[in-house]
Amino acid sequence: MDCTYFQAGLCRSCTWIERSYAQQIADKQSACCAALPSIAADLWEAPVPSAEAGFRNKAKMVVGGSAAQPVLGITDAQGQAVDLTACPLYPQALQAAFSPIGEFISRAGLEPYDVAVRRGELKFVLLTHAEHSGELGVRFVLRSRQSLAALQTHLPVLYAALPGLAVVSVNLQPVHQAILEGDEEIILSPRASLTMQLNGMNLHLRPRSFFQTNTQVAAALYRTAQAWVAELAPQNDYFDAWDLFCGVGGFALHLASVVRGQVTGIEVSAEAIASAQQSAAELGLDNVRFQALAADAFALGGGVVPAKTPAIVVVNPPRRGQGADLCRWLDASSVRWVLYSSCNPQSLAQDLARMPSFAPQRAQLFDMFPHTSHGEVLVLLERKL
Repeated sequence: MDCTYFQAGLCRSCTWIERSYAQQIADKQSACCAALPSIAADLWEAPVPSAEAGFRNKAKMVVGGSAAQPVLGITDAQGQAVDLTACPLYPQALQAAFSPIGEFISRAGLEPYDVAVRRGELKFVLLTHAEHSGELGVRFVLRSRQSLAALQTHLPVLYAALPGLAVVSVNLQPVHQAILEGDEEIILSPRASLTMQLNGMNLHLRPRSFFQTNTQVAAALYRTAQAWVAELAPQNDYFDAWDLFCGVGGFALHLASVVRGQVTGIEVSAEAIASAQQSAAELGLDNVRFQALAADAFALGGGVVPAKTPAIVVVNPPRRGQGADLCRWLDASSVRWVLYSSCNPQSLAQDLARMPSFAPQRAQLFDMFPHTSHGEVLVLLERKL
């Protein structure tokens, strides 16, 4: 993929962009195999590729320049704003939204935050694109409430310029650090969530909820998890499942149709749990429930834990992994299968070593992040007899 920003040295985020895409996939697969020696070569299924361009459903743009001439993109080593609105990773719908947003910033007089002098109000603009509908969610990250009234006053202009705009919010982040968002979110639109459709299923994304950046590859990941668990079902006519670190419920909702027992989704974010519960209600799923709680607290007894340990536990932890305590609990439990989705092969390898009672049965790489060394790995583990 050609990128004028990379060629000009303005942005180096896509560190592998000079490799052919076929080489990128081969190199990622090799890196996964090297990082995960406990997974035999013949257990790896063919990697799932991505589109090479236009695959991102999110844009996280630093706002620089001035209110009169805002610049959306990144800051360079000297702290100067670099325009990235034509980045080829963004689909056309996101690229087309940047200019109206820039005009809105000027109209509302939203002064970009200057890190060096600690002055200004607007730090970031965060966009999310729902591929199936074309709808957009926009978040303005402000230092304080000072510009909130001006933003609200001019909001009708933004709606007129972006007909697909569905969700608008302001996040308050007063700290002078490279932190993307703060704790307070103010919803300005009638709707509070953006609907993301995967595999014919509506997932509701509130502004602070996590969602995979690559919609098509995420859909493939959930389909694969569903198919692998469906193949286990005949071995055990009735069994329960837990989905730990469940986010907005992607894995749990996909498993509910193939698991005959109870599916329980656990996520520390109450906002994400509310989204998951909304999806389950709309789908008419009566065998899935969600609870806002830390994953390890739930498994280790911090919540209302079902009396019966489930046959399968799905885990999709952050990059640091699921942690030693949860690994020890799983290893000592009666859980038969663990389905582990990881964005970090190194922490995955560490967690696998902490669960010696389980053996890998199959694994697959999903290329969520083309042109970088990163990817998502799905591994099915079964308890050794």
